[in-house]
Amino acid sequence: MTRGKIVIGRIENPASRQVTFSKRKSGLVKKAKELAILCEAEVGLAIFSNTGRLYEYSSSSMESIFQRYDEEKEHYRLLTPSIEAKFWRTEVERLRQQLDDLHENYWRLKRGELSGMRISDLDNLENEMEMSLKNIRIKKEKMLTDEIEELNQKSALIGHENVEMSNKLTLIHQQNTLLHNKVNGETESIKLEEGSCSVHTLEKESCVPLQLKVNRAVQECEISLG
Repeated sequence: MTRGKIVIGRIENPASRQVTFSKRKSGLVKKAKELAILCEAEVGLAIFSNTGRLYEYSSSSMESIFQRYDEEKEHYRLLTPSIEAKFWRTEVERLRQQLDDLHENYWRLKRGELSGMRISDLDNLENEMEMSLKNIRIKKEKMLTDEIEELNQKSALIGHENVEMSNKLTLIHQQNTLLHNKVNGETESIKLEEGSCSVHTLEKESCVPLQLKVNRAVQECEISLG
């Protein structure tokens, strides 16, 4: 069942309007976080409800994002050489200050000295840590996914090689069996031929002395008659 098309217009029912605002605000903040994490973008989001309440999200510091926004607007104007030099000096100072802040936060975390930090600084530090952890998790998951895919490919290749080796072993076993049967058959035929030859030789040897005896008896009879 497809979802019906929603008419974009003011919701008259206050309760429905508040529920829609809460849902869409959460979805917008979620998309902003995903954009900042996946694309390493610097995102700043400010939302004012119809009651005047402020909701905001920033990937780093909202103040630094607004400052950068103003500087980028100035950058895209028609710049003279003096204004351009001023812009780059401001950009260098901003980056240097950001680097100093990162070094300071790093050493505070390393030494565990968080007592002197303001709530906004702690919030910014927490956001930076969350972003870093999410980036690390995303990179780790991607590496694990790549390793799993590579192992699956190797496993499929090994399985294919095992099937081929099994077929070759079966063929070799069949050839050995045929060769064994052939050798046994030839050996039995040779034994049978040797046995028949020995019997025939014995018959010839037994007939020769008997014929000699008969000839000798005939000669003795002829002598006695003569």
